[in-house]
Amino acid sequence: MSQHLDTEIKLLKDNILELMFLVKNQLEKGKKALDNFDEELAHEIMANEKRVDSLELTIDRDCENLLALHNPVAVDLRFVMAAFKINSDLERVGDHANSIAKYIIDFGGSIDEKTVETMRLEEMYKTSVQMMTNAFNAFITEDTELARRVFKLDRTLNEINREVSEVTSELIKKDVKETKNYLYLFSIIRKLERVGDLTKNIAEELIFYIEAKVLKHQKMKSKNNSDSGEEEE
Repeated sequence: MSQHLDTEIKLLKDNILELMFLVKNQLEKGKKALDNFDEELAHEIMANEKRVDSLELTIDRDCENLLALHNPVAVDLRFVMAAFKINSDLERVGDHANSIAKYIIDFGGSIDEKTVETMRLEEMYKTSVQMMTNAFNAFITEDTELARRVFKLDRTLNEINREVSEVTSELIKKDVKETKNYLYLFSIIRKLERVGDLTKNIAEELIFYIEAKVLKHQKMKSKNNSDSGEEEE
């Protein structure tokens, strides 16, 4: 029974990693599509959204089956509960990547580099992708310090997001004809800010799970050392 539970937990981890990789890839492709005004790549992101949704449903079902059939406890239960939340957050990040791809198609042409720089869009995108990369690597290596770096990066996104309303307003005053495009860029920054919030949630869930697992291992090690000492006496 325990071995079967371990196998199901491993399968769930693999599926979460696959979804995390897919969503991170969607964000990276979105940045490339925006940089190069690549409509084909934007369409590819929108097509991949079906894979994100399908995998999310699979993981949801895996979590439900684990709870119903194996009644996990302690660190295993923590992992399943964290997986539920991480799965939901990843699917929403995928939704935002899909929305950004639609904006790119709606632009109808490449974006002025100076405008991108003024609105700090490049920095916003780069930071969002780095946050997701940190969360992805933290999950693989079970490194809580790496997961915590996500929080610092999120502050950069919040700062840019706070400034963007005023910056957009100034740009529109200077060139009303470009209002539509400025508002598209404004919307992309808002989406990326939400991506940052969701990635921060993922990092919090990872820390919640990983630290419980470390604590369990420390207790087991302490117990084993104690048992070994009793035998020697």
